Amino acid sequence: MVTISRAEYESLKAERDELNQKLDWLMEQMRLAKKKVYGASSEQTKEELAGQLSLMFDETEAWLSAKRTSVTESKVVAHTRQKRSSRVEEVLPDNVPVEVVEHRVPESERNCPECGTLMTEIGSEVRRTLVMIPAQVKIREDVYFTYACQNCKQTGTETPVLKAEKEPPLISGSYASPEAVAHIMVQKFVMYAPLYRQEQEWNRAGVMLSRQTMSNWVLRVAEDWLRPIYDQMHQQLLQREVLHADETTLQVLKLEGRTARSKCYMWLYRTGGDAGHPIVLYEYQQSRKAENAEAFLKGFTGWLHADGYSGYHRLPENIRVVGCWAHLRRKFDEAVNALPKEQQTGCAALEGLQYCNVLFAIEKELADLPPEERYKQRLIRSKPVMDALLAWAETKTAPPKSSLGKALYYLREQWPYLKCFLEDGRLEISNNRAERSMKPFVMGRKNWLFANTEGGAQSSAIVYSLIETAKENDLDPYRYLVYVLSRAPSMAVADREWATKLTPDLVPVQYRRGQEDSTI
Repeated sequence: MVTISRAEYESLKAERDELNQKLDWLMEQMRLAKKKVYGASSEQTKEELAGQLSLMFDETEAWLSAKRTSVTESKVVAHTRQKRSSRVEEVLPDNVPVEVVEHRVPESERNCPECGTLMTEIGSEVRRTLVMIPAQVKIREDVYFTYACQNCKQTGTETPVLKAEKEPPLISGSYASPEAVAHIMVQKFVMYAPLYRQEQEWNRAGVMLSRQTMSNWVLRVAEDWLRPIYDQMHQQLLQREVLHADETTLQVLKLEGRTARSKCYMWLYRTGGDAGHPIVLYEYQQSRKAENAEAFLKGFTGWLHADGYSGYHRLPENIRVVGCWAHLRRKFDEAVNALPKEQQTGCAALEGLQYCNVLFAIEKELADLPPEERYKQRLIRSKPVMDALLAWAETKTAPPKSSLGKALYYLREQWPYLKCFLEDGRLEISNNRAERSMKPFVMGRKNWLFANTEGGAQSSAIVYSLIETAKENDLDPYRYLVYVLSRAPSMAVADREWATKLTPDLVPVQYRRGQEDSTI
């Protein structure tokens, strides 16, 4: 036996506890990393754990029943999923042109084998197939004629000359057309095809169009014709009372005074679910400072949905920040998955996760109610669950660096913002609306990876804004861009307010998805 002093024993014990905490943290990170790579991205609670939760929450349900007064039932129409059909008519809009190819037996071969009489048609069989034609190119020549008076010419007087009025070009001195630029933009910002891939595709088709030319077209058109519309939508956005915001990283290679690997940001601001005509705007900035959001939102007063980034909490007092329950639920979900499977059932993180699931289930039931009724129902049904969650969290402790510790800290630190969605029926329980709008940019970034210059990043923000706003307003992005670029140069000559007439909410109905318009 070895005898050690009490002080040495306590020191060894403290060292052992510290090592055990580090080991637990590393095991959590390993399990989370494994799930991120190989597991499902869905945060839906597993069925085997959900069965245990029904027993775990008996006491909570009883507590909620005691707190509730009268609850008005709201019926939600059940969604019926229709079976997909293999008929070509059901996968295409009604206005798709139909090419009819008739197959007849030659008259010389239609003699009856029995009597030799010429056979007549008695019916037909139709087989319908879907034909796809790759992008085609052509040259359009706009010929502007000049007219003169031959009588005046013969009499020797000054001959009047009349010229057909020329439409202003999209880009002065360039052969770019609205259709070509719109196609390039849609391929890059909707289909996520970088310009070098488009260059390769066109070159294979015999069109020697360089990526530098395409880049110059996009930059010039975005600055000359799309930015004024973007600025007009910005002014409209600031007039709303409920907005969402988010931000993500962007690498810009050529930055003055900074390295090529410097981290820049693409910010997103958009309208809420109460907007009749949604607006989605992106803004490029070199940093994530709160001053960027404050400058962009200057003149706005109302509610701003955001995540837990502290920069939003430093905005002026006239902007009320609404927290995101989806972020809190995600943290509890990570805390569950950070544990070994045999320890997940009945764990504290699972309890916190279920509180969040109950709140989201209530919101799903209230989705079709008007804002006033939703506000009342939230106070009756959601507020008791939130109070129970906060009371439950006060009884739990966990190491600060553990996944459960981070979830509990996020809950307590964000509580003043998480509870704000109870104050107005137009508000939402999460900021998922902004994250869904940010996803197209993130998907594009995975393909084109970076912006070469700040000008390119700013142009990308403008083009993304118009395209995503068009999609939110049920417009076809390509048709909308052609509509704008075909009209903007001529409208700008005679009307100083031309940009206000080309915003997505004012586009005629024939430019919506699935519609056909012969004027493009």
